[in-house]
Amino acid sequence: MKVDADTIAASATAAVKSRGPAPVHLWNPPHCGDLDMRIARDGTWFYEGSPINRLAMVKMFSNILRKDGDNYVLVTPVEKVGITVEDAPFITEDFEVTGAGDTQVLTFETHVGDFATAGPDTPIRVEIDPNTDEPAPYVTVRANLEARITRKAFYRLVELGTHQEFSGQSMFGVMSAGVFFPFLPSEALG
Repeated sequence: MKVDADTIAASATAAVKSRGPAPVHLWNPPHCGDLDMRIARDGTWFYEGSPINRLAMVKMFSNILRKDGDNYVLVTPVEKVGITVEDAPFITEDFEVTGAGDTQVLTFETHVGDFATAGPDTPIRVEIDPNTDEPAPYVTVRANLEARITRKAFYRLVELGTHQEFSGQSMFGVMSAGVFFPFLPSEALG
């Protein structure tokens, strides 16, 4: 059986009756192969090498996206297909801040309209690229799916940063929803 985006889109449209992510965690259909679909590092979705320019289509596909181990799949009640994700499936360019100090809450919006409030189940993490020493920040959006935080938004996060003891070491990071998210050791800031 040939798997194509139109078949997945039709199944997804039928499966997703409400706005927002489908209950993909409840579906366990057979794996039907891989689809020539890719999410680029900048968040652009491609099908067979061409960008998907219709935001409604990208949103629909993003609502049936799931991460199984290290693999990304599009899932409907009747089929599951693999896709390629270069970095993270979502991008977040900005966030809102409510409260301050220990009551501060950071809410991020992705490029496809999902919202994620950083907290115990949706952490912020920062990887340091060993080749460039540049930070690569991410926030969990839902069920192991992350959004890469753009440089502009990360600079705003840094402005909100504080130093706190974390695992016996002074760390620089941010608070959200009562959780401290460390970025790097305080001593690294010189």
